Amino acid sequence: MALALNNYRTITGTATQSTTVVYTAPTGYSAIILLAQATNIGSSTQTIDFSHRRTVSGVTNTTEMLKSFPVPANDAANLLTGKLVLETGDSLVLTSTSNTDVKYISSILETLNQ
Repeated sequence: MALALNNYRTITGTATQSTTVVYTAPTGYSAIILLAQATNIGSSTQTIDFSHRRTVSGVTNTTEMLKSFPVPANDAANLLTGKLVLETGDSLVLTSTSNTDVKYISSILETLNQ
């Protein structure tokens, strides 16, 4: 079966106090992150960490895009100001100071590597 040239994906979830991989670009595809947003549905300010992770030859390199970023109660934060390209195997990771109050959504375009 032939692989699709382009796949549009919407990823949602809840950030936790443990570092969570929210998305990994699949084998054979590059991904363009079109939107990444976190919303604090709780009653107090929460902080988030949002990072890009790449492992090459067994060595993992993490690049923080947001570190201890405060999101006020009943507010949202755009995690990217533009688009971000992930190569096959690259991941986005998210951590929050709450296990229940920070919701995450992202729109992604996966493009077949040819």
